[in-house]
Amino acid sequence: MTSSDSNSYGAQDITVLEGLEAVRKRPGMYIGSTGPTGLHHLVWEVVDNSVDEAMAGHCKRIDITLLADGGCEVSDDGRGIPVDKHPKYEDLTAAEVVLTVLHAGGKFGGDGYKVSGGLHGVGISVVNALSRRVEVEIDRQGKRHAMAFGNGGELQERLAVIGDTPNNGTTEPRTGTTVRFWPDPTIFDEVEFRFQTLLERFQMMAFLNRGLEIRVRDLRAPTAPTDEPGETDEAEGWTTFCYEGGIIDFVSHVNSSKEALFATVGYFSGEEAIDDNPHEVEIAFQWNTGFNSDGLHSFANGIATLEGGMHEQGFRTAVTRTVNAYARDKGLLKEKEDNLQGEDIREGLTAIISARIGEPQFEGQTKSKLGNVSMRSLVEKVTNEKMASWLEEHPAEGKAIVTKATNAARARVAASDARKAIRSKSLLDGAGMPDKLKDCSAKDPARRELFIVEGDSAGGSAVRARNPETQAILPIRGKILNVERARIDKMLKNNEVQTLISAIGAGFGEEFDASQARYHKVILLADADVDGSHIRTLLLTFFFRQMRPLVEAGFVYIAQPPLYSTKVSTRETVYLKDDTAKDAFLAERPNYTKDFQRLKGLGEMDWDELRDTTMSVDSRSLLQVSVEQAAIADEVMSILMGDDVEQRKNFIVTNAREVRNLDF
Repeated sequence: MTSSDSNSYGAQDITVLEGLEAVRKRPGMYIGSTGPTGLHHLVWEVVDNSVDEAMAGHCKRIDITLLADGGCEVSDDGRGIPVDKHPKYEDLTAAEVVLTVLHAGGKFGGDGYKVSGGLHGVGISVVNALSRRVEVEIDRQGKRHAMAFGNGGELQERLAVIGDTPNNGTTEPRTGTTVRFWPDPTIFDEVEFRFQTLLERFQMMAFLNRGLEIRVRDLRAPTAPTDEPGETDEAEGWTTFCYEGGIIDFVSHVNSSKEALFATVGYFSGEEAIDDNPHEVEIAFQWNTGFNSDGLHSFANGIATLEGGMHEQGFRTAVTRTVNAYARDKGLLKEKEDNLQGEDIREGLTAIISARIGEPQFEGQTKSKLGNVSMRSLVEKVTNEKMASWLEEHPAEGKAIVTKATNAARARVAASDARKAIRSKSLLDGAGMPDKLKDCSAKDPARRELFIVEGDSAGGSAVRARNPETQAILPIRGKILNVERARIDKMLKNNEVQTLISAIGAGFGEEFDASQARYHKVILLADADVDGSHIRTLLLTFFFRQMRPLVEAGFVYIAQPPLYSTKVSTRETVYLKDDTAKDAFLAERPNYTKDFQRLKGLGEMDWDELRDTTMSVDSRSLLQVSVEQAAIADEVMSILMGDDVEQRKNFIVTNAREVRNLDF
């Protein structure tokens, strides 16, 4: 993509859409929530501006620091926000407009950026509105400018030159922008950033922006972490992400937890201006020996398009056509054999599709689906041409792909037979429900909850503890099949899997339709011990691999039964979720001497205890499972549930310190 001329980037390129109004009154409208997701969204908004500079060719490094006093600092070496007077707001500089007017920035109209990552974001002005203090330093034209805001966006220090820009050992003066902000604790449920969340997001950004260096550090910790991904500078505490291979390295990273079908990672790209709107796409791919066909991860202007869209459609269509044509041409498919289906070819495929477009159209409830039909045409054309050439140049890999797809087709036929056998038992066609399911009477799926409970004993208690109008109980026996290691035909022969599919009633795999789900809350209720954790992980793997739209819709939850109870009086019993809650309880009562009872399992709890602590909507605590970054979730599932024991051990050891704050 041709980058914009840095000399032409000025105040005239800052286009104002609307004023900064009602952000503090209704923050959820602008950042989604006031919980952890909304808190971290502030960081994404600031960093997106720096990434836009990188995509325009003007930024080589972004530094993100979690400050010791709870703030966050983002610094880049881009061109710096324009500091001249804005043509519409003559009493304000362009930099002040960007920080105080909603949706003001170089990405809206003008010639500031041809491609921008934050087009469905809300701008740095919202960060200002939701922070108790914001400080901005701009290095531009040899001078360092500074301004400050407080109390949710009030201008406290007008933009002013505070000195010359340092050269940093080069002949040219430094350019760039530094933003420091402190989230407002009166707005957010909590204001503590999670370092691991930042690392995961910025590693992905580095993959998507070839050669961009992103450094992250946490000054809150007494010692800098040294076990995170990326290269770590122990002296300064930086964790650095920089990938000269870009999305080629991204594919290798995702597949590192799997067994690759072949060593090569394929790559191709293409670009075209369509109706004066620049379009770019680059695609990297590699097959592994696994059985999943959901390894496509797509992005548009650096934004994860979790619902796919036109770029993903174009790739799917073209890959199916190209591999079938190659198989026919090489005699790997006989004349009488049917064409391979898309799901056969995509089994074990990991692909990163990164599209960039001047004027993207985002669709879907979460604005994470690309709607530009023109991008589908480009991706399809580029994939048809360049995938065919790649297969010709890599005959051994091409044969391995077709062989694997042929085996997948045979398994698909076997799975179809298994489906028919299951339907003959009235399990999948909705004509009947599993005998063990104790259903609820409400008809509206939005009011219906399904508790999946391990064991008949706990299931019996849950049946007594439930609200029979809105809460259904499904007991399962032991640990279900690990679907990460099984093809679909084997999976469908598993009784517990059949029961889950039947009870939820929305199909599975690529045919799964979340709108047909019989329950809008599917709650995993297992013991608070190691076995319970394993059962939850197996169930989450099943839902992620075979019913992912259910997770993406926010329908999957984890119940949190207490681990301890203690009688504080003859009439009152206090239940404590875990050791952290117990420690907090004792901290408030340093002289408390009564013995704590450890609740070993759900089956040992009286039904009224289970109701009051875990199932009653008035007193329970649920964790909602979400999949914000599908590529990261894919990697984690493969590590935890795959065959590589050493990698799983390393992952657990590395992330053990995060377990207390685990956020599903």
